Amino acid sequence: MTSQPPTPETIAEAPNQPQPAFGWTAYAEQVNGRFAMIGFVSLLILEFFTRQDFFTWLGLR
Repeated sequence: MTSQPPTPETIAEAPNQPQPAFGWTAYAEQVNGRFAMIGFVSLLILEFFTRQDFFTWLGLR
């Protein structure tokens, strides 16, 4: 059984899927949150391996 690629009609019928757009939209907030989580986890990994906190790494301490 093969699945058909989505058509514009089926995409329009799926209101739960965020669509890319400019401005403060739900999609932009979702992407921003994902990048924030990646940055936070990266910071934790950096601090774990270097045994220095973020402010020491920046030279502020």
